[in-house]
Amino acid sequence: MDLSPLPPSPSPGLVNLLVEIPAGSRNKYEYFADAGVMALDRVLHSSVRYPFDYGFIPNTLAEDGAPLDAMVIMEEPTFAGCLIKARPIGVLDMHDSGAYDGKILCVPVADPRQEGITSIKQIAPNQLEDVAEFFRTYKSLEGRVIVIDGWRDFEAVDSLLQSCIKAAKCRQGS
Repeated sequence: MDLSPLPPSPSPGLVNLLVEIPAGSRNKYEYFADAGVMALDRVLHSSVRYPFDYGFIPNTLAEDGAPLDAMVIMEEPTFAGCLIKARPIGVLDMHDSGAYDGKILCVPVADPRQEGITSIKQIAPNQLEDVAEFFRTYKSLEGRVIVIDGWRDFEAVDSLLQSCIKAAKCRQGS
């Protein structure tokens, strides 16, 4: 699976998101670009499960050296390797072991029931807290120091996305 032809943003206000881990899973899959496959990285050793489909935006490079992380709110989980055209609605700002590790929250374009969702303000606060708590719990159980700085709304997404697209282009050029 060659992701190089996939634009991170197929049109303004949208992203391509590649699912690595479906909602409800304790299995942590990761995309291995060298082989072009999804692989089981590890099984979470706690009772926590991914709250949303989780993956990344291809052809981006975040501060942690990996593609920009993204989650998508789905009625039903998809599968590892599923490509979703999605609308970003906010970002969870967090630091993992001292490095910024923001997570973009999205809704799928293909779901007409979520057509009107454009802001994290439209998502229940307890659902957003569940996401933050998931990362606090699973990462701290792995011995990592996590700081959740909170949620920012959709207007914070574009600058983060653009800086990660630029970083990926710089890496490809080197």
